[in-house]
Amino acid sequence: MTVTDPAQAADPERATLDKAAHENFPVAPFFLPRAWRADLMAVYGFARLVDDIGDGDLAPGGADARLLGVPAEHADDRLRMLDAFEEDLHRVFVGSADAADAAGDAGTDGGDGTPRHPLLRRLVPTARRCALTPEPFLGLIAANRQDQLVARYETYDDLLAYCELSANPVGRLVLAVTGTSTPERIRRSDEICTALQIVEHLQDVAEDLGRDRVYLPAEDMKRFHVQEADLAAPTANAPVRALIAHEAGRARELLNEGAPLVGSVHGRLRLLLAGFVAGGRAALHAIAAADHDVLPGPPKPGKVQLLREAGVVLRGEG
Repeated sequence: MTVTDPAQAADPERATLDKAAHENFPVAPFFLPRAWRADLMAVYGFARLVDDIGDGDLAPGGADARLLGVPAEHADDRLRMLDAFEEDLHRVFVGSADAADAAGDAGTDGGDGTPRHPLLRRLVPTARRCALTPEPFLGLIAANRQDQLVARYETYDDLLAYCELSANPVGRLVLAVTGTSTPERIRRSDEICTALQIVEHLQDVAEDLGRDRVYLPAEDMKRFHVQEADLAAPTANAPVRALIAHEAGRARELLNEGAPLVGSVHGRLRLLLAGFVAGGRAALHAIAAADHDVLPGPPKPGKVQLLREAGVVLRGEG
């Protein structure tokens, strides 16, 4: 989603955080403790901004490039921007001893070891409070680097390896922020996050093709007799619909395998995780309701369907 509001363009931090309202899943809903909401929004800000860098969807005007110390003439160089963003990320974890206090200072420029970008300064207290490590954040950066270099995936396993970088770190960070990480929960979380990434790919087939990216495995396209030209059509033909249904089935299986994660936690965290699973299932329902024709635009679930799916998840019925 490209920012066009001049006020948002002048405030890249707010422009990025405001995108939380447009996600398929709840990012930091009101019912969570305030500290969790702040920490989850800090993680979201990082994840959203790194995706926007990788997709070329930054606010116009070059504010993010200036914040990261990238010369204006290189602001459109995504790999250079990702390198600068990674350099700034390291300041979150190895910055000066007073970095947490400086994190709230909008005038900080990173010269004293604190992060340059306000979204990364926002992350400093979260990283320290929750004992986060750089690895999940580096995975998200690596996924966006891969997007600049790899535009097609030959096999489903290749796509799963990409999701290990592009999606699974987010769920692991949610568990870390809430202090609920265990090996079993991480495994279930990975299944949910991979499923949500596949669902997003299915919703965005046409948009991704416009970026010269195809996240439908080539071996599956061949199996269903789908050519890339078919994906550029205004509406999906029968082979494309069959292919989308096949990939949607895989995503549904992953969501079902990961769903026991919800029952392994309690209280408000259980509601949050149920929202993630329900968001994926509701999106799959919307895709099916569109007869798997995703080419005119992303099928979006309604609130009633989302609430219905959340109830099913919380009751442990599916």
